[in-house]
Amino acid sequence: MKKINIGLIGFGHIGSGVIKALQSKRAFLKDKSNVDINIARICDKDIKTKRPVKVSKNILTKSLGKVLYDPDIHIVVELMGGLRPAKDIILEGLRHGKHVVTANKALLADSGYEIFNLANTLGLTVGFEASVGGGIPIIKSLRDGFIANRFELIYGIINGTSNFILSEMAEGGHNFKDALALAQENGYAEKDPRMDISGMDSNNKLAILALLGFGVPARPSDIYTEGIAEIEPGDIQYAKELGYSVKLLAIAKRSRDALELRVHPTLIPKSHLLANVNGVYNAIFVKGDLIGENLFYGEGAGARPTSSAVVSDIIGIARQVSCCGRGQGAIAFKKDVRNIKNIDEVKTRYYIRFSAIDKPGVLAKIAGILGKHNISIATVAQKDKMAAKVVPIVMMTHDALEIDLAKALKEIDNLNVIKRKTVRIRVEN
Repeated sequence: MKKINIGLIGFGHIGSGVIKALQSKRAFLKDKSNVDINIARICDKDIKTKRPVKVSKNILTKSLGKVLYDPDIHIVVELMGGLRPAKDIILEGLRHGKHVVTANKALLADSGYEIFNLANTLGLTVGFEASVGGGIPIIKSLRDGFIANRFELIYGIINGTSNFILSEMAEGGHNFKDALALAQENGYAEKDPRMDISGMDSNNKLAILALLGFGVPARPSDIYTEGIAEIEPGDIQYAKELGYSVKLLAIAKRSRDALELRVHPTLIPKSHLLANVNGVYNAIFVKGDLIGENLFYGEGAGARPTSSAVVSDIIGIARQVSCCGRGQGAIAFKKDVRNIKNIDEVKTRYYIRFSAIDKPGVLAKIAGILGKHNISIATVAQKDKMAAKVVPIVMMTHDALEIDLAKALKEIDNLNVIKRKTVRIRVEN
């Protein structure tokens, strides 16, 4: 049985979880995989703070070189996060013959194409299962298990913080501010939650899924992104009355020869598999030409599920090294759509809530402007007053172009009978 040496860079919360899993399950993993994983070196800028796992002081170092340039280390595990110096570390590790395992979604969204190309050129493997969905094995499934499929769409609830907040608003009647505070109190949201609630965390993960599923090297700036901070409890309740749930969805959808890539709050029917994914759980819905519809569900963050994914990658690479002495490359990708569709060109249905003065002729005026911009109304309802003389008017539209709706809402919001900016949420089936 060959001993495979790993060097860990980044000994924080996730890094400690990975080391704990490798230590406590070393014999278990040897029996299951027929490889012996040895923790040869742990590198961090802080090697004095006590961690929740005990390691020998002899393997601790502040020197990156003792990991990257040690000829006996087979796999570099990068868990420091951020773009720099993480990118330089991964590229340097590859150039010195190291396989790499990372959970760094932001880096892969920004520079994954470059990293994977270098790994392929050198015949080395980059494992990144933990970058999307925590312990959910979506990366291996898209890359290997579903390799024979041409994908039609990938929908994901891939940020547990936002999903927890929306679930609390739907089930507990909280407003956004209180639901966020509850998420922070329970450790589900960071002190600075902007990456989660702005949709950018989901944006980064969607870029990775787009590369795997459609061969498209999308950067975060290529993906239309909206967060959840503007969602109000009333909208969630109105959606429920209409038979929908509100979720922050990351959407990659084939649209003829182009690809829609977008992250935003979305109404999905209560009958949809994703509609009842609540709390901090993640779920990814995949539709392929051979497999039909598949749903992946599980914990999307935290030390334990993330450690599971990181260790899975380590074992997978260790088996390759033990058997063949080399890796299988990073991922093979070929672009199978022409381009990324601009959000203005997207056609979908919409939920719209107007805040209007309660007087005759207002609805007719709104409907007239919508009609002028090719927006067809499917349903309309006037709700109870929010304030003196101001009523919510809730509409569902038929399919409409984003650019047409944007023009219509801009004109409507300039009417003197409209008292607040109109809310619109896209609808997916």
